[in-house]
Amino acid sequence: MAKVASSGTRSILRHRGGFSAFVEGAIKFFCLLCALVSVLTTFGILFTLFSDSLVFFSRVSITEFFGTTKWAPTYEPPTYGVIPLITGTLMIAISSGLIAIPLGLLIGIYLSEYASSRTRAMLKPGLELLAGVPTVVYGFFGLFVVTPFLMKFIPGIDTYNGLSGGIVVGIMILPLVASLCEDAIRAVPRGLREAAYGLGATKTEVTLKIVVPAALSGIMASFILALSRAIGETMAVTLAAGAQPALTLDPRESIMTMTAYIVQIAKGDIPAGSNAYYTLFAVGLTLFAMTYLMNVLANKLVKRYRQVYT
Repeated sequence: MAKVASSGTRSILRHRGGFSAFVEGAIKFFCLLCALVSVLTTFGILFTLFSDSLVFFSRVSITEFFGTTKWAPTYEPPTYGVIPLITGTLMIAISSGLIAIPLGLLIGIYLSEYASSRTRAMLKPGLELLAGVPTVVYGFFGLFVVTPFLMKFIPGIDTYNGLSGGIVVGIMILPLVASLCEDAIRAVPRGLREAAYGLGATKTEVTLKIVVPAALSGIMASFILALSRAIGETMAVTLAAGAQPALTLDPRESIMTMTAYIVQIAKGDIPAGSNAYYTLFAVGLTLFAMTYLMNVLANKLVKRYRQVYT
């Protein structure tokens, strides 16, 4: 009887083991499919951008596209100088970075090193709520609140202007910078702080000379990722910064970013197959290249300044 029971137990265990192996294999296969979907989607986007951009560049030279300074693909005669769109995009990214990077770093330092648990529990949901506001709301906020406020202090500012767009995008990416900086600073081992305190360092000295340099890779990555988000922002800059593709460095004037142009042309009556239609893909490919280079730079900075603790 004992032998019969023992063989029956072994049979049940083999059955369960086979079922568990099947479940594990199915889960592994499903995860692989999910990963392949993301990879194939990326390749599909790249294929679309490259194939249609090649059609555009077979009609318009790359020299004219990147070497001239007038963008009017829907006028007669059409001109295809993308430089005004690139400068408008960079103006928004730089101005928003000047707002979000220092404020976000200071918020991250405060939340990680100075705030009590109760204060952190109150501030973190506020930051997360700010991050959850739709971008179109930021655009209306810039148009109806920020711009009228700026008009009281800055003479000659346009209703749609780059400064207002940069401010609202800076507010929009502020939670991203603050959250990533806090995570990077909190990841620094507590032993480094205690060692510095044991040598007589003050709280400020420990924070600025020990903790922040040790978390520099994560902090720099947060800056680059936030700027990439600012470069790709659409609705906020479309509503606040305007739709005037002018080559200017004056933030008081109306500008157009690459994303704003894509929105403007995509919703218009542009004949498929025309040069103006293919500018969508050429501008989209340029925007993709800019964000890709930003991400590559972020990865290099992370590897360059990464510190491994054991």
